[in-house]
Amino acid sequence: NFDYDQIFYDNIEYFLQEYQAWEKYAVIGGVDNVFHYENFLAFTPENLTTFYSSQDEVGTDIEELYWDFIGGYTVYNVEGYDNLKILTLDYDSNGTEEFELSVINDEAISLYHNASGTTYEFTGRGFIQYLKPDGRKKDSVRNDGRKRTKVERETVKRKKHIK
Repeated sequence: NFDYDQIFYDNIEYFLQEYQAWEKYAVIGGVDNVFHYENFLAFTPENLTTFYSSQDEVGTDIEELYWDFIGGYTVYNVEGYDNLKILTLDYDSNGTEEFELSVINDEAISLYHNASGTTYEFTGRGFIQYLKPDGRKKDSVRNDGRKRTKVERETVKRKKHIK
């Protein structure tokens, strides 16, 4: 009766940080908005929760990405839903965008942009291995100076769109 899918939601901050970048591969419905042109996201544990976004063309090598924006992100639980989170991206100078975050599989996420009614689907690129090659845990969970952290989440009431 073990629910493997629930692991992603219970540890969503870790999951978002497991890839060097998330690349947009689908846009479904909705209307154009400020976020529409963001093709890559990266979630890091810097300053607790830092994200980067890039408008580079889909297919650009991770090492070649220019990160256009930087800001903080917050993940919230949704009251009454175990398989849904609210993700806010707080751009340093361009306001805040809010999404309903759901996990598609162990390499993909869906972000429903509340304000525009648009769903964006992203796939993880550049998996970050946090285990030793023999599969044992490292004493310190670091990769290229990145340290994984777990963030305590607040719970919010139900939003408009929830699937």
